[in-house]
Amino acid sequence: MENMANLKSKTLAAFVEDLQARGRYTFTRAEGASGADRSDVALEAALRRLKRRGRIASPRRGFYVLVPVEYREAGCPPASWFIDDLMRFLKQPYYVGLLSAAAIHGAAHQQPMVFQVVTDRPTRPARVGRVRIGFHMSRKVESTPVAKVQTETGSMRVSTPEATAFDLVRFAPAAGHLNNVATVLDELAEKLDPAALAKLAHAYAVPEAQRLGYLLEQLSQRKLAESLAGWLEIRRHRPVLLAPGQAHGKAPPDRRWSVIPNATVETDI
Repeated sequence: MENMANLKSKTLAAFVEDLQARGRYTFTRAEGASGADRSDVALEAALRRLKRRGRIASPRRGFYVLVPVEYREAGCPPASWFIDDLMRFLKQPYYVGLLSAAAIHGAAHQQPMVFQVVTDRPTRPARVGRVRIGFHMSRKVESTPVAKVQTETGSMRVSTPEATAFDLVRFAPAAGHLNNVATVLDELAEKLDPAALAKLAHAYAVPEAQRLGYLLEQLSQRKLAESLAGWLEIRRHRPVLLAPGQAHGKAPPDRRWSVIPNATVETDI
């Protein structure tokens, strides 16, 4: 079997074909250049040719994704094929979260238009072909519970159903509107474990637990709501808006959750 050095000594086009034959769909500029007898100018020209042919795509400068024939029209394979390699290239911890994680866990009433990823620093969006990746920042990335989900090309880190539920409330604007959050939570509920939900609450701000508990109760998910209510009873909390940033309104705080219902919640199911 040829080793990597032998692959790199071939033309870039042949290098790409051999990578795909071995089940690998990403490479870096350094890998494309290493061991090859070509100048920087020649390498850039070869990369441009492959891009023009639709053979490779580049969601980040210096990082390339192989595009199989079935994805030529889309311009890039799905983000799940390369997100783990991309985040390793960027040297950033991550997990797939929010609507993308909810869809992976079966809450797919509305397929997200953007592949949503949580990482530890501000990161500009990536767009290549029809694939769009949005990044959201959290300082709790490495402590958030995740599941390792198999993909067509390897695996990726995905927030657990319970962490996904909290994140949907925490990053509600990124999940659409409150009605969409409620719709997704209603679908996700069957995957949520009450004990795991209460155990995870300590990792989030108390207002986030208040809002999540309130929404779950509105959805008649009583066991899940009870688990958070028990956790909340022994913690100090104050009245919070259900929809931060919107007008306060005249409604008083909910007596159980101290949530001020300044928005009406309806599901699309």
